[in-house]
Amino acid sequence: MKMNLSNFLSIGSLIILFGYITYNEVSTRTTEHAISDEGVYEVPFDESDQRLPAVSFDVPAEMTFAGEPVPLSIPDVHERLDKELQINCYLHSNTIFLIKRANRWLPQMQAILEKHGIPQDFKYLPLIESNLLNVVSPRDAVGYWQILKTSGKELNLEITDEVDERYDPLKATEAACKYLKKAYQKFGSWTIVAASYNRGMGGIERALEDQQEKSYYDLYLNDETSRYVFRILAIKEIAEHPLRYGFKIDPAHLYQEEPLKYIEVTESIKDLVSFAKAQGTNYKLLKRHNPWLREDRLTVKRGEHYRIALPA
Repeated sequence: MKMNLSNFLSIGSLIILFGYITYNEVSTRTTEHAISDEGVYEVPFDESDQRLPAVSFDVPAEMTFAGEPVPLSIPDVHERLDKELQINCYLHSNTIFLIKRANRWLPQMQAILEKHGIPQDFKYLPLIESNLLNVVSPRDAVGYWQILKTSGKELNLEITDEVDERYDPLKATEAACKYLKKAYQKFGSWTIVAASYNRGMGGIERALEDQQEKSYYDLYLNDETSRYVFRILAIKEIAEHPLRYGFKIDPAHLYQEEPLKYIEVTESIKDLVSFAKAQGTNYKLLKRHNPWLREDRLTVKRGEHYRIALPA
């Protein structure tokens, strides 16, 4: 079959174009931009690399929890922290929103922790417990601090059909502080106190006795409690050094504490919708700032009172 000049030139052009595209793909694969605390730098890649959009992050050489050192020289301790760090680094949207919410709530929680003499690292517990959301667990633990009904009543929170103070982030923080202080009196280790928040004081005490150990890091535990302190450590590390782990969050995007005014209520309110309207707001905002109100009414017994937050 004869090939005319135009067909020959067309085939030749396609060969040249294919060669250029192949060269361009290879050359663009050989370098990649990565972000560090110092800025942007180039990292060489092997030409056969599949360009997976992920990198492994360094585990910190040293870490502490509540002033207590984390023994990262122990291989399994190092690996367990590595795992939780990598997981949280790649839960991109979840971790971004967690940092945004933390800006609104952690300063308020820090003040409560300081008042009770609790180390500031415990402010990270509600981040891993609930993502700073008023969620309910499969075990019916409630709120930012995930408090069970029995535990909440023991910690002097009001829990009824109309009022559930476990949903109040700051009152729940006060209740959690009572637990943490009691646990520290028992164990004398803040790390074990944190683990007991997940497993319970009795469960951790039995594990320590049965295994004849004194350190959380030397215990063989159920998977959830075994991961628990490392999840706290990971979110602490990312929250304190976000850029190191690729989280570039504009300060203007962080959520702020909202200005509120408070009204003392000493009489029952039959209709909270009408009450909100009378206060110059609406039911949605009333519930936003008072999630502990569980019904559309509020019964106030003689001699009692409630403090309701409203937009300032």
